[in-house]
This record gives sequence, structure tokens and C-alpha cells, in this order.
Amino acid sequence: MRCSHNWKEYELIDCSDGERLERWGDKILIRPDPQVIWKSGKVNELWHQADARYERSKTGGGAWQVYHKLPESWEINYGDLRFGVKTMGFKHTGIFPEQAVNWDRLAELIRSAGRPVKVLNLFGYTGCATVACLQAGASVCHVDASKGMVQWAKENARLSGVEDRPVRWIVDDCIKFVKREIRRGNTYDIIIMDPPSYGRGPNKEVWRLEDQIFEFCQTCAHLLNEKSLALFLNSYSTGLSAAVMQYVLAASIGQFRGGVAQSDEIGLRVSDSGLVLPCGATAIWSKE
Repeated sequence: MRCSHNWKEYELIDCSDGERLERWGDKILIRPDPQVIWKSGKVNELWHQADARYERSKTGGGAWQVYHKLPESWEINYGDLRFGVKTMGFKHTGIFPEQAVNWDRLAELIRSAGRPVKVLNLFGYTGCATVACLQAGASVCHVDASKGMVQWAKENARLSGVEDRPVRWIVDDCIKFVKREIRRGNTYDIIIMDPPSYGRGPNKEVWRLEDQIFEFCQTCAHLLNEKSLALFLNSYSTGLSAAVMQYVLAASIGQFRGGVAQSDEIGLRVSDSGLVLPCGATAIWSKE
């Protein structure tokens, strides 16, 4: 399992009985996590001193219970990167901290390429990967269907001091955008894909990751050329394991462009136990 060891302002302090105890800068949050099926005892006193806790409703959804006043948003650093944090609906904060291992790997790929690198970030969300790529010297096309998320990504670029780097901010359906890019003859050196497990398109089209990801990867293969470096595919779906995603990339991108596919779970180390909490998976196709 791949884990980031470079966080200073985020910490997974403990996890037990379906919840995580986390530090985000100087704020302590408790959030649900269905993978935390163990009941190891919540002995850390911070369980009783949290600033806010997200509580699920028995009828679906949930809400934040705020115990100490929180700002509308605050900021945390990851190395030279700076991101805004908010308590959002459905337990989210705008950052998936386990993805830092991929930000580091992307930055290494870009810096070692020895040439200009074009990146396409699909389902780009709040732009953490986009900012990491810009900081490493790439030009980036960031695509997300949510105008609000793209605006947040722009703000993260500003906070990190990379807003003037070569970047295109696109509010669009990712599948439709990819098909238009193919027709335009555009290609990219690196593609990042962080698709949702389930969602609906602008015309109420239903997206189920397991049903559509192979065909979408086949389509994206046409945006890679013979000199392209990598494609990153992330998943938080329990129905799509790391090994399955590796097979998908080998059978779609690999069959078309050669290269190799690999995969692994990504996770976060728990400070109190020293164990690692699995937090999804990444499959990577690379030319070498």
C-alpha cells in the first residue's frame, strides 16, 4: 500500500467504530468511514474535544454537528502547495489527503521528463492534482462538471501561487469533453482520471463507474500519443479493486499504446495505532 509521509498539517489521529478522528491544520474533525469496522476503543481525548462531527441520518445524508465555531473555510499546506478546506455536505472537506502520494508521483514524472508536459485532469474536483502539476512545471487542462468545484480549484491555484501558470479551466461533462478533444486532434502527456462511483450527467444520464470505465479508458487512449507518459485512474468504489483497474488499463491503454499497468491501494497512516487505513486505489499506466 502506498502512503504519504510528507503531511505536516493533516493527520489521521485515530479511527474506530465507523469514524475517523482527523486534524486539519488546527481544527479537529470527526467523519464517518464505512471501512472502519473495528471497535478498538476511542481512548484519545481528542475524540471528546473535536470542533465538529459529521453525523449520518438514518434516512440518508447527514449533517455537521459543530461544537466549536468554525470559519467558513481555512487553509492547510502540503509542502509548497496550499489548499482551502471547508466542511461540506456528505462529510467532505475538499481534499482527499491520501492522494498526496499521487501528487508527488505526478510532480516527479513532470520534472524528470526534460520537456514541456501537457496534463489533462478529468473530474478535477477542487484541483489539488492540478495545482501539484502546475507547481511542477506542466501545463494543465482541468475539467469538472461543477462550476463551484472549478471555482474552488482556481482559488487553490491562487493560494499556491500558480494561478498565472498555463492552465485551462473547463466546466463540462468529462466524457463529452474528451470526445471533442479527440475530434480536435489534441493529445496529452499525462491524463488523470478521478471519476465518481455514481452520478448523473447534465441530461440525467446515469454514470456507474463499473459499467462505463473500460469504454471511457478506451476513448481516453486516443488522447495519448507515442510520447505520452502516464494515465492515473483513481477509484473509491468497493466494486472496483486495484487489480481490476490494473486489468482495465492494460486491456485498454496498454493494448493501444503499449507500456505497462500497475496498481495498488493508497492509504493513510494512523498516528495512534501505527497501522494504515485503506482509502481507495490507484492504477497507473506508464510508457516505461
